[in-house]
Amino acid sequence: MTDLSYLADVRESYDSVAAEYARRVKFPAELDPLSRAMLAAFAEAVRTAGRGAVADMGCGPGRVTAHLAELGVPAFGIDLSPAMVGLARQAYPELRFTVGSMTAPAIGDDELGGILAYYSVHHTPPELLPVVFGEFRRTLAPGGLLMMAGPVGSGEHLRPTQAYGGRPVSYGSYLTPPDRLAELLEEAGLVVTARLLQAPDEGTKRTIATFLAQKPELPNAGGTTAC
Repeated sequence: MTDLSYLADVRESYDSVAAEYARRVKFPAELDPLSRAMLAAFAEAVRTAGRGAVADMGCGPGRVTAHLAELGVPAFGIDLSPAMVGLARQAYPELRFTVGSMTAPAIGDDELGGILAYYSVHHTPPELLPVVFGEFRRTLAPGGLLMMAGPVGSGEHLRPTQAYGGRPVSYGSYLTPPDRLAELLEEAGLVVTARLLQAPDEGTKRTIATFLAQKPELPNAGGTTAC
């Protein structure tokens, strides 16, 4: 049986820091040029494909969800923290936000045109990443797109006790090597189409990896006949 007990620590921690997190975290327009460009490229690809809505999994206070909507993407948000979802609903009442987990989102098979997992997957223990990536593949429509971004490393497991202004937290953060993340995405049945590594600078303490991936199209049902 899969042990998902870590989800309680993530939920309680983000409920605790939600208000301070919203005060401190940048708006998408304040991100570095490469991060803004990757979000814009993802939004354009999803719009062009036209395969359905985009789920922002781990949406926090909803700012990136709203940014996607401003870029013309039919986006909605899912977050494990009820406090975060409450902030998102208050800030963006025109958008849909629900409480849920990326380990078992209440989304049907082949339903989504895209998934954004923006700085949210790194709280998942590495041995459970196949569960999350399997759900990404299940819920994406054939040809659907994934963008995943977050800190990476050489396998470090960080366990901070305070964050966002000294608020107590109990979640873990797993800095998985980017090659391993790409391998796990491929093993889940997603084709990695692009990867960007951003070295630490004065604005970030960790290397950040961004992946673009796609669920394969269905094979041609009619097939062809050689003559």
